[in-house]
Amino acid sequence: MFRRVKGTQDFLDLGGFLQVIDGIRKHLACYNFTPVETPILEHAELFSRSLGEHTDVVHKEMFFVANRDDEDGGKEALVLRPEMTASVMRAFFEAQHELAARPWRAFTWGPAFRYERPQKGRYRQFHQVSLEIIDAASVAYDAELIALLYQFFSTTLTLENFVLEVNYLGSLEDRARYKKALLDYLDGFSSLPQALVDRKIVNILRCFDLKDEASQQVMRDAPQLLDFLSGNSLVEWEQIQRLLEDLAIPFMINPRLVRGLDYYNKTVFEFSSSLLGAQSAFCGGGRYDLLAQEFGAKEAIPSLGAGIGIERLVLLLEEEGKIAPRKKPSCVVVPLSEDELELSLLYAEKIRSFDCSCEAIFDIKSVKSMMRRANKHAAKFALLIGTDERLGNYITAKDMDSGEECRIAPVDLEKFCRNI
Repeated sequence: MFRRVKGTQDFLDLGGFLQVIDGIRKHLACYNFTPVETPILEHAELFSRSLGEHTDVVHKEMFFVANRDDEDGGKEALVLRPEMTASVMRAFFEAQHELAARPWRAFTWGPAFRYERPQKGRYRQFHQVSLEIIDAASVAYDAELIALLYQFFSTTLTLENFVLEVNYLGSLEDRARYKKALLDYLDGFSSLPQALVDRKIVNILRCFDLKDEASQQVMRDAPQLLDFLSGNSLVEWEQIQRLLEDLAIPFMINPRLVRGLDYYNKTVFEFSSSLLGAQSAFCGGGRYDLLAQEFGAKEAIPSLGAGIGIERLVLLLEEEGKIAPRKKPSCVVVPLSEDELELSLLYAEKIRSFDCSCEAIFDIKSVKSMMRRANKHAAKFALLIGTDERLGNYITAKDMDSGEECRIAPVDLEKFCRNI
């Protein structure tokens, strides 16, 4: 027997997924976001350049795809996308002359792939919603994006148990001064956990992401990046806080929040919930003003975005009991013999033409067995069609809760459906 690939899932009821996708589509329409789609298959170099050659995603987690020789006789490395921001930015550069409006607001959703150890809330194939605002310099866009997400989670999805954390990474010069101070701090220890030693060499800011107790104990007293912000960075950071307060968006300042991808600068943020356990973050994002230059742009294009983990968000909805109940069929058509199959099929289609959800059971068995199957569909009414009904030109409607029955003439079927 075949089983699903490790780290993947079968979704036998997409109710929670569709609740998130339908909700975000309607919500983003109010902000003039354009839905877009990019390929799942991308060049590996796209992510090594944008995410950073030494990030965990690029170094250890990308799924490479076996590739045939290309037209030039060589082989280009292809991967299944590990995230979507780089893909959307690539699409922007390929079609930027066709995209007149600025900023360009785009969103997409779909699967992404990372070779990680599977656990609750973390899979090798997972699904994201990705929001991007490209060519947007003002910090008002930062506040707008954060507020947009907060309103979606709190108002559209009515979630209650989550927190918003915000940090500011400053300019390249700010981070250079800070990295030196952080390196001096770590060099002051006679010994360090190996995980910290590795991160210190590759990407020192990622030291804050380590979850083991020994590393966290070392980093607890490390200098904070916010203390190294220059004048202009301080002005922007204070302005972002003020705008969020004006919008009545509750937030916490987390000076150790750096996000996991190298392209972030300036504003970063994260939404998380303790109800999700170890994998508590379900949305994160920030600015990536310098990413465009990795794609060959002559100068920075100020941009920002966010990613929503759909699986984790659905888990949170389930934890809070906020998954909308699955809509049941209004009625089930039950033919009582083979002679009523054709008539039952016609009635079922007519009922659906009135925009009334309808299930039909066409495998003829005993009346008791068919009623038992009808009951499992949890419909409000069973519409019985037997010999008497066929010859008498009526339908017997049985209320599945009360057991009461009534006759319906075909001409009254639309009225009956409207009143269910």
